Amino acid sequence: MTRAISKNAGRIRRHARIRAVMSGTASRPRVCVFKSNSYTYAQVIDDTTRKTLFSVHDHEIKPASDAPEGSGTKVAKAFAVGKTLGEKLKEAKITTVVFDRGGFAYHGRVRAIADGLRSAGISV
Repeated sequence: MTRAISKNAGRIRRHARIRAVMSGTASRPRVCVFKSNSYTYAQVIDDTTRKTLFSVHDHEIKPASDAPEGSGTKVAKAFAVGKTLGEKLKEAKITTVVFDRGGFAYHGRVRAIADGLRSAGISV
């Protein structure tokens, strides 16, 4: 139990250090990532106006029509989250973002979201 508390506290401290130097603007908003044990979330934030522009999570991502129910890894769903978010950014004519990994290590689902954004043509 102590390990779980200190592990999350460490992530929160890392996120605070990251946020001390990182900020999103209207022309280059911040993409903030959060992952739970089951789901992955990403939102686009303009820190100057303190508004969330878009948010996407893997609850709303529809699997491919030929895929069986419940299939797909969490990394594949995270890539779809990044790609969907990238398409929303393209519609809003935003091509460059600041990537906030939220204190999580840059691998697995966090990296998949960044790769999904890049595959949609967004500069991360």
